[in-house]
Amino acid sequence: MISLAKSEQLFTEALKYIPGGVNSPVRAFRAVGGHPFFVNRAKGARVWDVDGHEYIDYVCTWGPAILGHAHPKIIQAVQQTAEYGTSFGIPNPLEVTMARLICSTVPSVEKVRMCNSGTEATMSAIRLARGFTKRDKIIKFEGCYHGHVDSLLVKAGSGALTFGNPDSAGVPAAFTQHTIVVPFNDPAMVKAAFDANPGQIAGIIIEPVPGNAGVYLPKPGYLEFLSQTTTANGALLIFDEVMTGFRLSLGGAQERFGITPDLTCFGKIIGAGLPVGAFGGRSEIMDYLAPAGPVYQAGTLSGNPLAMAAGIAALAELKVSKAHEQLEKLGQQLEAGLRDAARAAKVAVEFKRIGSMFCGYFTDQPVHNLADALRSDRDRFAKFFHGLLAKGVYLAPSQFEAGFLSTAHTSADIETTVQAAAAVLKTL
Repeated sequence: MISLAKSEQLFTEALKYIPGGVNSPVRAFRAVGGHPFFVNRAKGARVWDVDGHEYIDYVCTWGPAILGHAHPKIIQAVQQTAEYGTSFGIPNPLEVTMARLICSTVPSVEKVRMCNSGTEATMSAIRLARGFTKRDKIIKFEGCYHGHVDSLLVKAGSGALTFGNPDSAGVPAAFTQHTIVVPFNDPAMVKAAFDANPGQIAGIIIEPVPGNAGVYLPKPGYLEFLSQTTTANGALLIFDEVMTGFRLSLGGAQERFGITPDLTCFGKIIGAGLPVGAFGGRSEIMDYLAPAGPVYQAGTLSGNPLAMAAGIAALAELKVSKAHEQLEKLGQQLEAGLRDAARAAKVAVEFKRIGSMFCGYFTDQPVHNLADALRSDRDRFAKFFHGLLAKGVYLAPSQFEAGFLSTAHTSADIETTVQAAAAVLKTL
């Protein structure tokens, strides 16, 4: 095992002042055992901990670092913008540039409202859907995580799933009474929900590719079915593209699958590592927002100039580069290498990948939904995680999180990772 003395010291200190020693639960390593390491530097596809160890990073700050850490154009944009102030509370030109970039890149979005996190984006989109349709009920899917919104912490993924406590304490039952939860990839259950609640469902919110219970994919035709069903029932289809937006293609999952949602939630990449969120859609829906309409939503730091500058630099680079072609090639190399390594080690792994998002479940059964994902061997994943960490490869510390690639990863990085994985798999 590698020495993490300075990280251990910091974690001991953090426990005195921060609940659980971390500011986001999954960072605590509870799902894999041990204590987290602390990072003080990141560049490209690598991070360095306070004890001086270097890791190839496949968490990519949970998705935003699609161009790698500390990309020079992003750093320069933030530095130049900071010279003029860090926050105004007054409209600034960068907000307009960002809004125009999003609307010109994602065809379903005619107008967009900036906020400060993915949680704010999903919370606001649901309020807007309810206000627009004048209905109360929302359908969500088991294993899809849409931030820590009270009404959506029902069979959620991500940290809640890692701790085996999908329904958070502190959320009154009344707050979730209008949330209908159905399995992912099950059209019959969606139809049954609409049949049982005629004229009451405001919309469906979905991660088009769930990334908070690992990664599993929509079956062919499933997203089309949801689009047709919401349209037929006068409800709205809300895509939570906080993870998939601008990552699975420039236009996100909706471009990749050819689906046009009514509303879309964004985050991660449009802040390029700074706190940000956004939601957008058809003008007639978005104009229900205050001050134009009756649905209230606000945020002191919304459209923060530093976050806007970072996101604009990231989106501009994605637009002019061949980033998604590069990411697809790296993804194919990683998938093929890990599949071969698992086969050679005679270890059952259900590997899922789409573009630059991936996950390996330790199970010999197909994974199409949360119930399938929960059958995976979490103890085996924990051993795999720590084995890779000791070899300088960092995955998310939970079986139920997506892995991410960046354009800063190289073919050599992938080969190093595959070789490390092959060695660890043989010990399992």
